[in-house]
Amino acid sequence: MRLVFLVPSAYGMRGDTRAVLNLATELASRHEVEIVSVRRVREAPFFPVDPAISLRWLVDARPGVRHLLPPGQMRTEMALWRTLRSMRCDVLVTTRPGLSVQAVRHVPRDTVRIAREWSRPAVPGPVRRFYPKLDAVVASTETAGEEYTRFLDGGGPPVHVIPDALAPEPWPRSRMDNRVVSAGGRWLPGKAFDVLIQAFAVVADKRPDWRLRLYGGGPEEKRLRALVGRLSLHNNVYFMGTTPDLPGEFAKASIVAVTSHAETPGMTVIEALGCGVPVVGFEGSRGPGEYVTAGRDSVLVPRGEGEVEAFAAALLALIDDERRRVVLGAGARESAAGHAAPAVAGRWEELVAALRPR
Repeated sequence: MRLVFLVPSAYGMRGDTRAVLNLATELASRHEVEIVSVRRVREAPFFPVDPAISLRWLVDARPGVRHLLPPGQMRTEMALWRTLRSMRCDVLVTTRPGLSVQAVRHVPRDTVRIAREWSRPAVPGPVRRFYPKLDAVVASTETAGEEYTRFLDGGGPPVHVIPDALAPEPWPRSRMDNRVVSAGGRWLPGKAFDVLIQAFAVVADKRPDWRLRLYGGGPEEKRLRALVGRLSLHNNVYFMGTTPDLPGEFAKASIVAVTSHAETPGMTVIEALGCGVPVVGFEGSRGPGEYVTAGRDSVLVPRGEGEVEAFAAALLALIDDERRRVVLGAGARESAAGHAAPAVAGRWEELVAALRPR
């Protein structure tokens, strides 16, 4: 079976890119798999791509590259239109509403067309118009699946829920003996790393031998570094930069902190579970609670007034209770089993098998 994943860019540092690569790697052991990247933004992909996967790009958006057509939407749409019109595969999985709409318009009808969704569409009109012609929508969480079902209001294809996959095993495993709290992701306002830094100031005052390691990069870096300076946390908070092996870094920690308003997708949380590291995060829909079970593999804190102090208290409680950290870490490994690549890929194969005869 030939499967194609159409993504905005396979070259960047994004959780959804990582999720697609993990799934594609597992499927490539049994099928012919290709990833089509609409844009190429760097010389080589940030995450490693398995040699069994074919990778091609449509528009070279690397800095300094010259083109016949002017840069912008027109060039991208022309390249995408030509590719979709000539695409020959058994299954096409699109990973953005805009790409899904274009797939409906241009991909041959004998191709099974599936939209992989992590969040609600920003432009609802075209989605409501074209999604009924898709074969399926696949959401990553129960909440996302319910939202899409309500959004389509009976006018779309069936909505299925299949979680994101971890990288193939073996996964690195934390020994839970380092006095380290880790966090990772893109440094954006919605990720609320400033809340984490403020909470860790309380932790560092009481447990100065513990360290916070921040992995990632983004437009918030300057502001976050300034906050660390104002709070005199230079000896406790470290900016570790980007890494294609976040699980390997999480395995060096004893706690993973997640302060984001929404985890879509939740690869940071899932990778922490795979390393056997308990997660501390905020309650609420779309947050880490989509992927963890409080008391089994994590600690969830109410959001709102006093949230910084509450998050700090949750971190301190785990820091001071090694036995609880170990128990939650064991629960994290159990929870991660549902995201194992063979199990997730098997669910995709079952879905495709049910759709292809149609």
